[in-house]
Amino acid sequence: MTDPTTTTLRMGLIRKQPGWTDEAFSRHWRERHGPLVARLPTLRAYRQNRVTDRLQRGIDFARGPWDFDGFSQLQFDAAAQADAAFNTGELAAEIRADERHFLGGLHIVTVEQTEVIAPPSPASSAGPAMLKRISTLRRPVAQSEEDFRREWKVHADHVRRMPGVAGYRQNVVVAREFEKGTPCGYAELPIDGIVELWFENTDTLNAAFASPEGQRTMAHAKTFLAEITAFVVEEFRVV
Repeated sequence: MTDPTTTTLRMGLIRKQPGWTDEAFSRHWRERHGPLVARLPTLRAYRQNRVTDRLQRGIDFARGPWDFDGFSQLQFDAAAQADAAFNTGELAAEIRADERHFLGGLHIVTVEQTEVIAPPSPASSAGPAMLKRISTLRRPVAQSEEDFRREWKVHADHVRRMPGVAGYRQNVVVAREFEKGTPCGYAELPIDGIVELWFENTDTLNAAFASPEGQRTMAHAKTFLAEITAFVVEEFRVV
């Protein structure tokens, strides 16, 4: 088994403006905002993940208070490049103005992403799109950040044994902005990690968590997690 690869990403936790329909939000994000952000010269990759389902599906776990309409994932060569891209220049000002137009809420987290099981490539898939689930995680109050990260690495081995898991990424949160551009502490944005999981379909997901391996995985999750808040998403590659 090869060692998992690690990448630093900037993720947006997004809520649409009140009064906007899901269709209008999705169309504007993909057709207007996506191409606008794609013009950033130091941007290396950009994914939009539109939420289509908020059911927990397959897991018996407390759900947190978060209710997002989408998750953005952006990769730069360095964090300083991301800060400069979104905070200086005419393009950054145009992006901020567009965010105010169609977004009702935007939190930013910087994550260190570990690819535990490489997900299928949409470009090479001849069949229907895979089901992708993104979940936010929060550790118990009494648990340290170091203990959470250690146990999450152990958890990866449990997930590897589950049948039907087509892809799995762990995103450890290392920096937070409750309001974009203003760093904040853990108490203001208490999210410790973000999970990405891929399955063939809903039946495969349910079967994976109902299996003996899935039951052992969730039993371990309850030793180091207080909340799992799950969202099924539709992923769109912009860059």
